[in-house]
Amino acid sequence: MVLKKITWKSIIPGCLKSESSSLPEPKQTCSQRLSISDLSNPGSPISFSDLSISIFNLHVFTLQELRTLTNEFSKNNYLGGGGFGAVYKGFIDDKLRPGLKAQPVAVKALDLDGSQGHREWLAEVTFLGQLKHRHLVNLIGYCCEDENRLLVYEYVERGSVEDKLFSRYSAALPWLTRLKIAVGAAKGLAFLHEEEKPVIYRDFKTSNVLLDSDYNAKLSDFGLAMDGLEGDQTQITTCVMGTEGYAAPEYINTGYLTTMSDVFSFGVVLLELLTGRRSVDKNRPNREQNLVNWARPQLKDPIKLGRIMDPRLEGQYSKEGSRKAAGLAYKCLSHHPKSRPTMSTVVRTLEQLLELTDTPIGPFLYIAPAEGKILGGLEKKGDESKNEGVEIKNGSKCEGKEAGIKEKGREHSRRGRRPRRRVKSLRYRAVYSDTALYKTLGTSLYFPRN
Repeated sequence: MVLKKITWKSIIPGCLKSESSSLPEPKQTCSQRLSISDLSNPGSPISFSDLSISIFNLHVFTLQELRTLTNEFSKNNYLGGGGFGAVYKGFIDDKLRPGLKAQPVAVKALDLDGSQGHREWLAEVTFLGQLKHRHLVNLIGYCCEDENRLLVYEYVERGSVEDKLFSRYSAALPWLTRLKIAVGAAKGLAFLHEEEKPVIYRDFKTSNVLLDSDYNAKLSDFGLAMDGLEGDQTQITTCVMGTEGYAAPEYINTGYLTTMSDVFSFGVVLLELLTGRRSVDKNRPNREQNLVNWARPQLKDPIKLGRIMDPRLEGQYSKEGSRKAAGLAYKCLSHHPKSRPTMSTVVRTLEQLLELTDTPIGPFLYIAPAEGKILGGLEKKGDESKNEGVEIKNGSKCEGKEAGIKEKGREHSRRGRRPRRRVKSLRYRAVYSDTALYKTLGTSLYFPRN
């Protein structure tokens, strides 16, 4: 194998000082992926500030450019935040950089007083700068000026699975859409685990899975990701990091970390998709606060499974598919890492569920105001007023007034009532339309055939 000599350029001005020229020349092939240890290890001849743009195909933005993109990090552009820092929406026009198309972007700024720092920022750049896949969020570039650390991603329209699954103000996710999300996220993890040097994601959860306009899942936030070891070897970490409710028990208890730790986390998310419950919910009764401890013993019983399925689905899901998905979740959540399936096996199992045809078909409803109904309502009111006039003519004036007051009172009370039943049907309309379209178009609705 011929080793290519890399021309070291300063890709990040002012971020880190270059290593001394007396150090031995690095030997790195373009096909071999760099790891964080190659950059952060003091004894390593490779300096992050010396990386060639041929390795990290990313754009380097200035802080002023990102201020312009986000309108000075305006509150109107604020999308959300997490352990890393705040995220803002911006827009890149085609005049900013040659070869960079006009597009909306998400700019994540490191909070200098937050729980994460340069190491997490470095992990994001190192992994997403080299790994490209349709189910990983695309990192466009970064900024590193003085103490400022920012990342520029593609803008993912529908936000996170957490927002869509648990928000009270959005329609319930249909069954087939939930399966599609699970398949996409599983493919992203499988891609990471099957790398020549496996990547352990370590923080798989609903808030880190983003959805594009077609509900394709994309893994984001690689701040806690680590390079795994090949084969059956385990990775020992000095401190346990992650999110409560998602971390594998062996990782919490011993610090041993493998790709099977990600499989456990995936099982938790799959359980959330099935039940519509959060992994940890302190507002529930004590025995139901931890989702895995409460739900896992019930996954193998079809009757109990029906009771814990998300009630917002209103029964509009495949009974066979739910049983098989529950069985898969049960295996992923095994306390013995070696008993858990690989992510490739998870992908194959979930894709088969999309082919099932026993999903119930609900009524396809569309409610829109019609001119005839509006005019009819006005005519009805007109008739009522005429009848009221006749009643007043025939009766005394006092009786007419009392009748008019009573009618107005009833009409006012009718207006004040909230149409709860109608709101409920509108809220779940997505479930019915999804299954109806699926019946018509088949799985090509979710995975178009080329």
